Amino acid sequence: MLSDPNLYDYWPYAGRPKLVWPGEKKLAFWIAPNIEYYEYAPPANPKRQAWPRGNPDIVGYSQRSWGNTIGHWRLMELLDKYGMRGSISLSIGLIDHHPEIIEAVAERDWEFFSHGIYNTRFSYEMTEDQERAVIRDSIESVERATGQRIRGYLAPALTHTEQTMDLIAEEDFWYTCDLFQDDQPQPVKTKSGKLISLPYSLEVNDVITYSVMGYTPDQYTDMLKRHFDQLLEEGEESGTVMCIPLHAYLVSQPHRLRPFEEALAYIASHSDDVWITTGREIADYFRNTYWDQSLMDIRARGVAKGGSGFELA
Repeated sequence: MLSDPNLYDYWPYAGRPKLVWPGEKKLAFWIAPNIEYYEYAPPANPKRQAWPRGNPDIVGYSQRSWGNTIGHWRLMELLDKYGMRGSISLSIGLIDHHPEIIEAVAERDWEFFSHGIYNTRFSYEMTEDQERAVIRDSIESVERATGQRIRGYLAPALTHTEQTMDLIAEEDFWYTCDLFQDDQPQPVKTKSGKLISLPYSLEVNDVITYSVMGYTPDQYTDMLKRHFDQLLEEGEESGTVMCIPLHAYLVSQPHRLRPFEEALAYIASHSDDVWITTGREIADYFRNTYWDQSLMDIRARGVAKGGSGFELA
């Protein structure tokens, strides 16, 4: 048994080369609304049940349907108000089920990245060829529907396999959201390509805060502000990244949306110091500006482990 996945090296936070975002910004901020599709009666997977209450689950299914019918439209209007573009974590099958959502997102010039085909189809038990087929289908489906080439990947229901990182790097993806080890981008060890781990938070993800921790809307707002304040302060020394992963069926509920808006307004009020952008743009900038510098620093500290697929550009 491996004691470490060997996807990234230990890279102490203090003393890294200074990272500065475009326009001398201290913090790169991005929002990742998950637009997901959950099948009512998904096929069984031996490692995980799709609906925790049992299959099929009309309660869970209808709650998530509300997110696509009502919640996402509310969320788009709110982000429009603050001039923020979302990076959509997309269940690719939604292209066929709700093309009107895809059109509305594309019209706003938001980013799409892959979250698998359905959030009820896990990567567990997939062969390498099956997972590669899912990844390629994601690329082709989004490109066919929107003209956009996706560059980010979040495994469906966070169920990546041992080969996921190599496969997405092989297909020229720029970033993964499946690792949670840092508050700055970091190169991921792959056999090819230049794949980075882009900060995508579980701590301020509305699924965790509302569904797991049971926070109130006001508590969530306070958490987001404090999370932002800390990262902005540290960004004075070296640029940080803050991501808010969202699910419309949760954050867009009528009693939650206005408190959440308070957090967005607070972040927007710091625009002199904050680069409000997309995951793709953060990844592109880091890969082109800091990839080599980051690898050299990791190696210079003598903490790099074996098996690295890293290449200097």
